[in-house]
Amino acid sequence: MSSLSEKRKVTVNGVEYEVEILYDNGIWEVSLDGSVYQVEIEQELVPRRRKKRVSDKRGTTTSGLVSSAIPGKIVSVLVSEGDKVDNETVVIVLEAMKMQNEIKAGIDGRVEKIMCKPGERIEANVPLIEILDSKKEGK
Repeated sequence: MSSLSEKRKVTVNGVEYEVEILYDNGIWEVSLDGSVYQVEIEQELVPRRRKKRVSDKRGTTTSGLVSSAIPGKIVSVLVSEGDKVDNETVVIVLEAMKMQNEIKAGIDGRVEKIMCKPGERIEANVPLIEILDSKKEGK
């Protein structure tokens, strides 16, 4: 396994320290104030790489609520209540900063409720369309 290093705050006997922890080829090393200590762990732990949080810049989510990440004006709503959509279906065209942006459904399902209309100015992160997840519907 390749080396994995990160800085952490640890508390030892009630005293907090900032240390650098390095895992390299099965050996843990902790650096503290210029000194390096090898650490043995009774039960071997494999360090986990943190997953980076991915933001969805399209403004869609997997919750079934479609919103826009930016404020703007609704140019058109391309679906009707009851329509079946997949995660790539464009459901709204939004004008923001003089550009038209397509907002996609984000999940497979059926349009349950439309909460906006063409010409309406909307704020960021406000629900615009509710989609009932086809997996939860049992289809």
